Amino acid sequence: MVIQFMKPKIALTAAFAALSFSFSNAQTLCENGFAGEFPCLNVDLMSHLPIDQIGGGANMNDIWGWTSPVTGREYAIACRSTGTSFIDITDPVNPIYLGDLHTHTTPSLWRDAKVFNDYAFIVSEAGNHGLQVFDLLQLDSVVGTGNTFEETAHYGQFGNAHNIAINESTGYAYCVGSNTFNGGLHIVNINDPLNPVIAGEFATDGYTHDTQVVIYDGPDAAWVGKEIAFLANATKFSIADVTDKADVQLIATSGYSDLGYTHQGWLTEDHKFFLLDDEMDETNFGMNTRTLIWDVQDLDNPVHIGSYVSSIASSDHNLYTRGNYVFESNYSGGLRILNLENVGQANLFEAGYFDTEPNSNAVGYNGSWSNYPYFASGNVVVNSMYNGFFVVKPKDFFFQSVEEAKAEQSKKLRTYPNPASAHVKVEIPAWAGQFKAKISICNLMGIEQTGTQYQWMTSGQYTLDVSSLSGGYYIIRVEHPAGLLYSTLIVE
Repeated sequence: MVIQFMKPKIALTAAFAALSFSFSNAQTLCENGFAGEFPCLNVDLMSHLPIDQIGGGANMNDIWGWTSPVTGREYAIACRSTGTSFIDITDPVNPIYLGDLHTHTTPSLWRDAKVFNDYAFIVSEAGNHGLQVFDLLQLDSVVGTGNTFEETAHYGQFGNAHNIAINESTGYAYCVGSNTFNGGLHIVNINDPLNPVIAGEFATDGYTHDTQVVIYDGPDAAWVGKEIAFLANATKFSIADVTDKADVQLIATSGYSDLGYTHQGWLTEDHKFFLLDDEMDETNFGMNTRTLIWDVQDLDNPVHIGSYVSSIASSDHNLYTRGNYVFESNYSGGLRILNLENVGQANLFEAGYFDTEPNSNAVGYNGSWSNYPYFASGNVVVNSMYNGFFVVKPKDFFFQSVEEAKAEQSKKLRTYPNPASAHVKVEIPAWAGQFKAKISICNLMGIEQTGTQYQWMTSGQYTLDVSSLSGGYYIIRVEHPAGLLYSTLIVE
């Protein structure tokens, strides 16, 4: 979050096409557009804990997760204004609040945590807070609930910091928005977690609000194997080579139209595209939630190829990619999950959501601050600023890998024109042969649309009438004996 005065397993699987899922352990299923009081699509509510049940404070803020390599238990690291909560979510319906690590100094609206080698590293905008280090392995043996924890180590070479990123492949932490180095990168070697040591800095490009740092493994051969930082720098998007911590080099920097506040972003898993959120474009320019899409296949020349604009007006905040989906925390809009299958054409669509703030989708800073979508269980933890901590379970298709997505492409129908307004042609592949089956058109909640069911399909081309359908996204599905064939369809 920024305040203006501050200084700064496939894309759409056959399972999705079937749209028939159930979870035996779900607390509140997403049915008919709601999970209890919370609006939803393809995301079930597992549990919800208000702030006063997990340590208290004025607000929730950032969140991360950790899985114990010893017990396999899953833990949420939920940041609050007054400290950091540790919550065992192994049983997602019955999460256990283990305890609180108090802020190092004073409360703050901002707190952020990341993990490396079974330690949590925590920063805050609180004055003189520095970097807290917490041994996560102790959580496996905690007795009782509501314990008060002590930090395991502390690094004090800066006071306040807005955020922290960690490259787990190299063991370096990148603290940003601190009171050092113009608010740029303050680089810390954390390979010995109990003895963090400053390793370098990058002040040349000014204030950095957030960053993702990776060992680059994308299509730009000149940079493969280098440690690269993708920087959301408040007034611009930048890319830097941080391989040599003593001599960080700026690779490229770029602005874009209707720039409010360049806030945060994340790479697709193939390192070809970078999805970026601007926290203040909705407020400043009156647009709906916007996700900016950058082609970064040439790191020296990143190109803004387009944007996804939501149907709602909520401000956006933090986003993370997993497989063929991006998990966005969009304040009053809650958790929003977008399909990345056609990201190269800047053509995304919303495949699921869970609204933690059911009474509003307006612009402003109230609702889901962040989420963590990387647990092996498929559970996602979400912090909502004033409505507490949530464990939700998106449908299984959200967690299939890009590789699985590619393997499933042969099951897809070819449809054109797409978008369509009156009629759409559907091609059933030749290998399907002749068979008795049903073809139907469903909305994203799995409801078949009246007058869109057809029988006795064979391979070849069919023309379907879609003139009666309202504008939006649909699934065309064919129930073939070998499995489901499907395609997404946009009706204008």
